[in-house]
Amino acid sequence: MFESSALSGTKSEQYDQLLQQARALMHGEQDRIANAANLSALLFNSLPDLNWAGFYFFDGTELVVGPFQGLPACVRIPLNKGVCGAAASTRTTQRVEDVHAFPGHIACDSASNSEIVIPLVATNGTLIGVLDIDSPKHARFDADDQTGLEAIAAAFCATV
Repeated sequence: MFESSALSGTKSEQYDQLLQQARALMHGEQDRIANAANLSALLFNSLPDLNWAGFYFFDGTELVVGPFQGLPACVRIPLNKGVCGAAASTRTTQRVEDVHAFPGHIACDSASNSEIVIPLVATNGTLIGVLDIDSPKHARFDADDQTGLEAIAAAFCATV
């Protein structure tokens, strides 16, 4: 049975601990839905100031909502729309301090003010989807968050 432990130390050290917990959750499990569900819960319950944490999976045409924690979400996102679409189409992390200033932002939850979206790319280069995390706090995510969340996303991609 998995037991979550409180994070301590610097933000970088906390993300190292979170990555270890994520790897423990996914150890021996190949099912992407199961792993995404557990990672969503882990991130949502471990990181402060979040109102949504979850996955969108690429179905070959658009992003489709997967496991998440938070209020109900947009079900489908075209690759040319919003922060998630930008991360998926460019395959680069999108860290947005004020989502209301982002061109084409999709407001699934009006309480969201900042967002970070990490593209999920398989080792063969195939787009899997995105890891999407929202906050009601402006400028919630910094470079340490990006580095830590990209490492967790990479660990997820290694299981797919």
